[in-house]
Amino acid sequence: MQDTQNITIKAATPLISINKWKVKLNVDNIKACVTGGNGFIGRHLIEVLCEQGYAVTVLSRQETPDFPSNVRVVKGDLTSENCNFDLFLESCDVIFHCAGEIRDESKMKGLHIDGTQKLVERALTIIKKTKQKIHWIQLSSVGVYGPVEGKPSQKRTVTERSPIKPKGEYEITKAISDEIVIEASLQSGFTYSIVRPSNVFGSGMFSSSLMSIANTVKKGIFFYIGHKETVATYVDVKDVIRLLVLCAEDLGAQNKVFNLSNDCQLIAVIRLMSERYEVKEPRYVLPEWMVRLGYKVTSRFFTIPITGVAINSLVSRSSYPNEKVERELNFSLSSPVTTQLSEYFDGQG
Repeated sequence: MQDTQNITIKAATPLISINKWKVKLNVDNIKACVTGGNGFIGRHLIEVLCEQGYAVTVLSRQETPDFPSNVRVVKGDLTSENCNFDLFLESCDVIFHCAGEIRDESKMKGLHIDGTQKLVERALTIIKKTKQKIHWIQLSSVGVYGPVEGKPSQKRTVTERSPIKPKGEYEITKAISDEIVIEASLQSGFTYSIVRPSNVFGSGMFSSSLMSIANTVKKGIFFYIGHKETVATYVDVKDVIRLLVLCAEDLGAQNKVFNLSNDCQLIAVIRLMSERYEVKEPRYVLPEWMVRLGYKVTSRFFTIPITGVAINSLVSRSSYPNEKVERELNFSLSSPVTTQLSEYFDGQG
């Protein structure tokens, strides 16, 4: 496997200027090609696209995927040398590239980098041959910006201009995938939008991070680490889908990157959980050094429910403001994240 560690990538900047006026496209007869349609976000996206009148084609490895009846399915695998990209991209207007591997690190490079490269190259070939235009919408992650440098609890504001310094195989390979797409926009007829959400949750999805915190609150064993100023960075899948579709319809989204997060203070989420489970709201704050020392010693002998990554998350004060997408696309989040989380927990039972 190619070494993808310690890679630093320049922050993405628009490569092609566009007009300043808001111009939205008529979606009638627009051909949308979707990868990752069997994933959580991809399935929600396909439903919305069909409802709004797009002609949808999905690339799927499954023989009989469960999609709406009006969805055209092309059997294929992005990582395969024999994938029929031409059939998948036939008459394509917009590509929603949502394919992603979040668990098996050994498959991340093949899908995120090699798969993206193959699909991009085929799209550029088709553009050159047919003179048609293709707009590529990439589902990425704020993880490409990497963790805060220095203390994990250091305050940090991450914008689309922040440097790309990913750590971890998923984040590194996604960052390289983004760069492949941006480079492709130097070719005539190819434009892109890259959407980078924070931690996505929503109906039909089990969020291990949310539910693990909820379980500790329910059992009365949750405690804050170091301080009570931790920033919770979550975003509802409905808002992610709204932005993905908007990027297909608003010409102001072309050749741009947009972060998306519905940040709030963790203490507000904990209060919500406490009220839901009718338990006393946690008040204790343990020193960060004590928790880290306890983890370091205990994890040598036992499997414990907290990790170093989880500790970093529970002390993080990184935020991802939505100022760019609000300003340039007039996009706003549908409701406060605490309202969305309340609905999410209702659905979890």
